[in-house]
Amino acid sequence: MSDLHIRHATLPDIDTVLRFWHDAAEGTSISDDHDGVARLITRDPEALLLAERDGVLTGTVIAGFDGWRCSAYRLAVHPDHRRQGIATALLEAAEQRFLTLGGRRIDAMVLEANERAHHTWAAAGYQREGHWRRWVKPL
Repeated sequence: MSDLHIRHATLPDIDTVLRFWHDAAEGTSISDDHDGVARLITRDPEALLLAERDGVLTGTVIAGFDGWRCSAYRLAVHPDHRRQGIATALLEAAEQRFLTLGGRRIDAMVLEANERAHHTWAAAGYQREGHWRRWVKPL
């Protein structure tokens, strides 16, 4: 994995990230547009982590921290690059960020129907909490 480079996304990366999520991520978010990603990067320039190999985007994770909770979103690895430790490297980078910021626990948003993701998160030491349900209201 020494050829894998993890860095923070910048505003010029937005279109590449959106195309990547279209190909590599499961599901969509109401914020999966240029303005939504730009707000994320502008508000917290270190939250969106990109994994690259030879300059090619191979994975992403959003490591958001609001001062109280650590939240992981959009862990995605391109299908051509899976099973190479990229998700593990991204989660380690996110966890290090959270530790540096004083985080205590990470909440990860994982689609119920994405069985492959369940295995990835479990292998990284995460456990599903069955007693919580997410409630949402679009604005």
